[in-house]
Amino acid sequence: MTTPRDLLIVAMDTEAGRPAEQGTLSLALAGAEIIDLLAARAVGLDGDHIVPGHQQVAADRLLDEAAASLVREAPYESVEDWLWRRGRGLSATYQAALEADGELIRQRRRGIAFGAGQPVLADSPARRRAADRWASDEPVLAALAEAAGIRGERTGDAPEVTDDAVATVLAAVNDALLELESVRQRRAIEEAAFDNIWRGSAG
Repeated sequence: MTTPRDLLIVAMDTEAGRPAEQGTLSLALAGAEIIDLLAARAVGLDGDHIVPGHQQVAADRLLDEAAASLVREAPYESVEDWLWRRGRGLSATYQAALEADGELIRQRRRGIAFGAGQPVLADSPARRRAADRWASDEPVLAALAEAAGIRGERTGDAPEVTDDAVATVLAAVNDALLELESVRQRRAIEEAAFDNIWRGSAG
């Protein structure tokens, strides 16, 4: 399994707390991809820019896809730009991958004639591995989950991330999530103002 898959499993697991919002989770998943690519030596960082390496990625089709989509010419792509580009719809992509691999199953509801029902986590080795990693307060997974707003029972404060490149990615994830929240708040204010104007003119 990979960090993005573990993060999605933790986010979807009812024991880990309320699921994260999809856009928020997508940005965190994109950050998790870069962290795994760093660990595989498939990329390096030059400041906050992602420099492709020559090492092959371990056999995971979504990480392979991520590596194949890297900008391979200078000045390369910043981590922040990667998060916004790669993160678009990424939570749905990973959910589809988990379902294709049998890690998610569709729970049929009685009385519903059509539709396959809501996806739920299967009782699988992958789920247990993700749960073990979560329970052990593994610092990278804990930091990504915290950034994505995933709350749940852990044994305590996770150890700090000591790898500078990983810390750079985590900082970029936090910055992107703050920007996303700012955009949401601004839109909510604008929509509320429009509703007030509409009600006033209608009255």
